[in-house]
Amino acid sequence: MSKIGLRDLILIGHVIRPHGLTGLLRIVSYAQSKETFLEAGSVFLIKGENDLYEKKVVSIRPHRLFYLLKLSGLNSIDQAEIFRGAGVFIRKDSLVKRDEDEFFWHELLGLEVYLVTGQYLGVLKEIFPTGSNDVYVVENQGKEFLIPAIHQVVKEINIAQKRMVISPMMGLLDLS
Repeated sequence: MSKIGLRDLILIGHVIRPHGLTGLLRIVSYAQSKETFLEAGSVFLIKGENDLYEKKVVSIRPHRLFYLLKLSGLNSIDQAEIFRGAGVFIRKDSLVKRDEDEFFWHELLGLEVYLVTGQYLGVLKEIFPTGSNDVYVVENQGKEFLIPAIHQVVKEINIAQKRMVISPMMGLLDLS
């Protein structure tokens, strides 16, 4: 295996604790679906500063508000206990875009945001889901703007140029 660094990985969940006696991990997932884990094929568990473990995904299933993740090589509660609190990562290049209009959060964070008039608004610093659509938090000199991630507002996203162009709806921005 080639040397993998943190910059090649993206956090998609964290281990809460072992589940049962057979090595299952109870995890909180940041991914939209369990398919993200399955399509990646393997995950990287990071515990502490330099402890990186690659494990093949055997299965994943929902359990209440969490997921139960079965990984190769984890067959007992003692083996699973080692990963309590670990971050669950996958390779960024294993992410699959379903749509040309789809972007991953890690691609959007840090984009410079402009109005359709060319006026600079700020940098996209945070994204949070609201149920119906995400909301982008754009910051400029300590001032924050909340931008709904909808087609009526977001007109262009250019990852290569690190640029987003928006057309704010009436009353969305107070630029005074």
